[in-house]
Amino acid sequence: MPFEPTYCPRCATALEPRPEHGTLRPTCPSCGYIWYRNPVPAAGVLIVNQGRVLLVRRKFEPRVGDWCIPAGFMEAGETPEQTAIREVHEETGLIVQLTKLFGVYAGFDDPRVRAVLILYTGVVTGGDLAPGDDALEAGWFAPDALPADIAFASHRQALSELFAAN
Repeated sequence: MPFEPTYCPRCATALEPRPEHGTLRPTCPSCGYIWYRNPVPAAGVLIVNQGRVLLVRRKFEPRVGDWCIPAGFMEAGETPEQTAIREVHEETGLIVQLTKLFGVYAGFDDPRVRAVLILYTGVVTGGDLAPGDDALEAGWFAPDALPADIAFASHRQALSELFAAN
């Protein structure tokens, strides 16, 4: 179940459900604070080399052991492009150059948050392939040999679109 606060983070008054833009939202009757459960931005890179795409096996929950596109949540002060490049390096040891925006996906199946996934295409410009901080493995997969256990629906959709376009 997603987190929903009980008390106002500004003045500690108990929040009450009140309609706001057509939705009941926790609202402070004292100071007017409204709590919004907004999506969290994430970014990643689809890297294809010799017809194979780079994927990483997840080291942590949710879906530990499943495969995914190298991607992760944006940090404060980052652009989506910076996030995508950082996440690839952290998860795979590779340095990439982004080539274009591939697509934007609504992530509905991560139990932690609702995500907006921004994916780029990119090419490897350096580094050595090795699983990084939150990856058990990193590997290259042909379109007809993708793992069955892709962690998130948005990643499955993007991979399908990637190989449909090639």
